[in-house]
Amino acid sequence: MRLFLPFLLAAAVTSAAGCAGHVAATVRTDPKPHHSGAKKTATESAATRLFSRPVTRPHLAPGSDPSALPGDLLIADRSNNRLLVVDPQGRIVWQFPHPGHGGLPVPDDAFFSPDGSEIIATEEDVSAVTVVDVATGRVVYRYGQVGVPGSGPNQLSNPDDAMLLADGSIVLADIKNCRLLRLRPPSHQPAETLGSPVQGCIHDPPRTWGSPNGAFPLEGGGVLVTEINGSWVDALSAVGHLLWSTHPPGVYYPSDSNEVRPGLYVTVGWQSPGILETFDRTGRLHWRYRPQAGAPSLDHPSLAEPLPNGDFLVTDDFNDRVIVVDPRTNRVVWQYGHTGVPGSAPGYLSRPDGVDLVPPAALLTRLHASIRLRG
Repeated sequence: MRLFLPFLLAAAVTSAAGCAGHVAATVRTDPKPHHSGAKKTATESAATRLFSRPVTRPHLAPGSDPSALPGDLLIADRSNNRLLVVDPQGRIVWQFPHPGHGGLPVPDDAFFSPDGSEIIATEEDVSAVTVVDVATGRVVYRYGQVGVPGSGPNQLSNPDDAMLLADGSIVLADIKNCRLLRLRPPSHQPAETLGSPVQGCIHDPPRTWGSPNGAFPLEGGGVLVTEINGSWVDALSAVGHLLWSTHPPGVYYPSDSNEVRPGLYVTVGWQSPGILETFDRTGRLHWRYRPQAGAPSLDHPSLAEPLPNGDFLVTDDFNDRVIVVDPRTNRVVWQYGHTGVPGSAPGYLSRPDGVDLVPPAALLTRLHASIRLRG
């Protein structure tokens, strides 16, 4: 086993050098765009042209406030075997694959590359990850043998939350193999690993992991790892040292924990009724979503991301919707999808499992920090 986290974390952070209740519109401030040269400028121009051509009319739940989102939204529409980009008004502006051109096997999560030119989709149920070129709509890389789980070269077993870093490498959690991986396309040999199925899914970070289901970069350096076995959330430093471990309060199946701001973290409980909450490094609860009277409970939410205005973007998987929750009012202020009604027509989703904003508001491009490659 090679300890790869110092390099991994450096690459991750420097990659960024029902009905909904209505609330009054709030001024939203987009994050400062990140610029990394002429290639990115050209790519952003192409992406802007691509995502500015709606192909459907608006489809939002009544009462949705389009200003709740700072830009277009990528959705991994898992049971429909597709990726969608919708604008804040609920219009589909991009889809992969095109209707009638096959499917993308059960995309579990999807994130943009920092420059917006590619999307990586994790296909947990078929043990693969796939990279799609946005402009051409073509698969440019796949790691894992679809439907054949394993731990050898070009094999995964229930991968989760793969992310494309600025140096072209890929970081992901490989749940049933009890490990974190860094891949370097076009190779199909793991570049570096942390943990292994031989050591087992035991909570002893950073040496071993209790079935890790997410590894999200922290602003300023480091990574936040979520472990299913034992319901742990662990913070590692920029050089791979364990800073702390805690149990999110009241959650027995934490999913995809990430940072709201230094010292405050968000997680969801993949359970029913589902949990959306913020907590600190001691496991103390700061806020938990409590639906207003008559509003549906969450049902197996799998990911929550903080938005620049303080709201939370949430995949409510078994309710077949993606929502934005305002923690100040405990109201859903934006919703795409019909609550509890799966479908594939415009305005419908089926077990959406992953979301990301289009750059520059995407998860990785919201980070503005740098760290040393070695401690």
